[in-house]
Amino acid sequence: MNSLRRGVLSAAASALALGLVGCERGAGPGSDLTFRGVDITGADYARTLSLPDQTGTVRNLSDFKGKVVVVFFGFTQCPDVCPSTMAELAQIKKSMGKDGERVQGIFVSVDPERDTPEILKSYMASFDSSFIALRGTVEQTKAAAKEFKVFFGKVPGKTEGSYTVDHTAGSFVFDPTGKVRLFVRYGSGAEALTADLKALLAAG
Repeated sequence: MNSLRRGVLSAAASALALGLVGCERGAGPGSDLTFRGVDITGADYARTLSLPDQTGTVRNLSDFKGKVVVVFFGFTQCPDVCPSTMAELAQIKKSMGKDGERVQGIFVSVDPERDTPEILKSYMASFDSSFIALRGTVEQTKAAAKEFKVFFGKVPGKTEGSYTVDHTAGSFVFDPTGKVRLFVRYGSGAEALTADLKALLAAG
């Protein structure tokens, strides 16, 4: 099974496990917005995230109040899902003009053993200079994944000692107040995500 297929299956499994399917339109308590992504307003998960960034500075979700924040769990050696997700977000940010300055991309590494700070710096720079990569210890990464209810796990490669990583292929979107609002499945498309980000920014 190739990495792209694993990613799509992981996204679907994650959505089913979290009870997200069929909840796309204004399902969250206190939400008067209609989203194209999966509305998880009021979720009792994905509430906190505190890990060192690629410069070693500990970052928290509260650091980005006033912006819509898109959080994606991935790894730099991912051949398809991860780079296409980050590239799409960078394109969306650019297309939004002035509003794009209030869009913050956050990449959480699920492969801290290989994703060194130097590699993450280069990886983020290849998409958008404002994007941030977070990298904790293996234990911290597992704790963050548990808080967000995302899956990741090593898959042995074809040669001894090599491996890839299966992981949930979807993004979490936080509104400008720092509350989680959306789960965006991989492959939803730039148009849908752009509309949702604009709606959240307009609502404040």
